[in-house]
Amino acid sequence: MNETNSSEEANIQPPRNSFRKHFRFFLIIVLVCASFYGGVFYSQYKSAKANKTDLIQNLLLENHDKSQPQDVDSDLFWEAWNLINEKYVDPSKIDKNKMLYGAISGMVKSLGDPFSSFMNPDESQQFSNDMQGTFEGIGTEIGLKNDILTVIAPIDGTPADQAGLKAGDMILKIGDTVTTEMSVDEAVSKIRGPKGTEVKLTVLRDKNGSPIEITITRDTINVKSVKVEFKENNIAVIKISKFGDDTSFEFSKAANEVIGRGSSGIILDLRNNPGGYLETAVKTASKFIPKDVLVVSEEDRGGKRNEYKAEGGDILRGIPVTVLVNSGSASASEILAGALRDDLGAKLVGNKTFGKGSVQQLEKMTGGSNLRITIARWLTPKGDYIMEKGIEPDVIIDISDDDYNNSRDPQMDKALEILKGEI
Repeated sequence: MNETNSSEEANIQPPRNSFRKHFRFFLIIVLVCASFYGGVFYSQYKSAKANKTDLIQNLLLENHDKSQPQDVDSDLFWEAWNLINEKYVDPSKIDKNKMLYGAISGMVKSLGDPFSSFMNPDESQQFSNDMQGTFEGIGTEIGLKNDILTVIAPIDGTPADQAGLKAGDMILKIGDTVTTEMSVDEAVSKIRGPKGTEVKLTVLRDKNGSPIEITITRDTINVKSVKVEFKENNIAVIKISKFGDDTSFEFSKAANEVIGRGSSGIILDLRNNPGGYLETAVKTASKFIPKDVLVVSEEDRGGKRNEYKAEGGDILRGIPVTVLVNSGSASASEILAGALRDDLGAKLVGNKTFGKGSVQQLEKMTGGSNLRITIARWLTPKGDYIMEKGIEPDVIIDISDDDYNNSRDPQMDKALEILKGEI
């Protein structure tokens, strides 16, 4: 064994042996330097990552386009971020998640669009519960109108409805907090609360009137989105309170009941319906409108139009229909009302609708957050854009406070009168 090694070493030239020694020495130096500087760079990397992308990289950067806008100096953001973390007097008040959510919310608010918003994980869960029809609160839809927090629609039979809250009421305060700078999502979180607790709203019903304080006891809100009842002459009244997860199924059941009863006419009650899913409105319209007839069209930021047409299954086609609307009829309910008016000549009775002519898309983000962003405006089949101007009914009828207090409904009475004349 030793002899073999000696023989092999005798065949190696001395210069080669010298090179190996120098190479080993050089390699050791390189490894030591690499280890040292690698540790330094890694430490700096970790520090920079903690300062800048501790919370934000997963939420904003991963799985998204990492290119930065060339005309914006993002260092300003990080400068503010670091100054707050390094110098704010009370470190216990620093919540990096809240800082992050607040920054994104501010970004969305800069658009000046009341229908686009960022929802943190808790708000996202609340939104999901709303669309499923169960939550704890007072039971009303609110939004911004002319930059004022406004009741879009109290849901029938809920604490908000029973306490006398009305569509169009301007909310000045929630408890003792003034709503001037409050976002819709912030207002919702303040109004929501456990069953049995109270919330006080200060509202203005008439711009020339005095503020009204309304105290409402929260409850579990279970909203069945579709109800049907039958009036004289076997006229069906179908009330749709929202266009949520269950609406297509529930409306199909109601439509089959109407067919089974051989109803002579339909009153579609969309009053105080704040909207919901566009696709659900199209499916509902398809029960009335022949297949491939335009229900609504979207126009995107580039002016390109996307048409939504009736999908077939128009089992209610041919039955006279009148539609009830008011200032609480918004979004998807305006889409349905506009389609029935333009495509079938259905008469609209009540008051001018809310005027929400934009389409929002819900984008899921990292960590359970959501971004609700306006992606298009929508137009009725005849090309009317109703944003902020609403839809004027064919027959305008108000419900007075006296009517409300005495359970009279002149709008419903007029709809019945119109249908009787068509039967």
